[in-house]
Amino acid sequence: MAEKMADKIVTKMTSDTAPRSAARPRKEMIAETRAKLIAAARHAFARQGYAEASMDDFTAGAGLTRGALYHHFGDKKGLLMAVIMQMDAEMSDRLSEISARAENPWRGFVDECVAYIEMSLEPEIQRIMLLDGPAVLGDPSQWPNQSACIRATTASLQTLIDQGTIRPIDAEATARLVNGATLSAALWIASAEDPEAVSKKAVEAFLTLVSGLLVER
Repeated sequence: MAEKMADKIVTKMTSDTAPRSAARPRKEMIAETRAKLIAAARHAFARQGYAEASMDDFTAGAGLTRGALYHHFGDKKGLLMAVIMQMDAEMSDRLSEISARAENPWRGFVDECVAYIEMSLEPEIQRIMLLDGPAVLGDPSQWPNQSACIRATTASLQTLIDQGTIRPIDAEATARLVNGATLSAALWIASAEDPEAVSKKAVEAFLTLVSGLLVER
């Protein structure tokens, strides 16, 4: 009797856990397929540009079919947006590290903004995010990642206001203006004939602008 009960328990446990163990590999396969397509597309977009990169470049580079691309991203534009979201996340991590190394919150805020502007000199970011991205996907200020960026900048500014470091002005309004300035500077640099020279001008002007936020001591 005890043996029969034990067999039933084992059978039930096996049937209960089987779907879960089967679902895990499928999720891993989906994530792996997406990662392969994004990596292949990112390489092609950086090397050839969006217009010249073909669907065959992505699928051949990833060892997958067009069907997989359509299934996961819808079309070439969807894949470009996925690449941009990945790059944006990487940039955010880098900027957070820069801010964390600063001697104080104000310095961290300024260093982060300047670093974002200067990232526009990097060839991959310049081509994919600042040239092809806006041309294909429209105004970057309307991209999905901008909402999170505005929230993060607003929080940083509110902290500086609460600490008495900057003037008591509306944090969200200021965040939108600061983000607009840094994005505009990055787009200007990316499309300039001499990006290095324009970057220096942009950073100098930006530092002068944000210094006006400081409380006079």
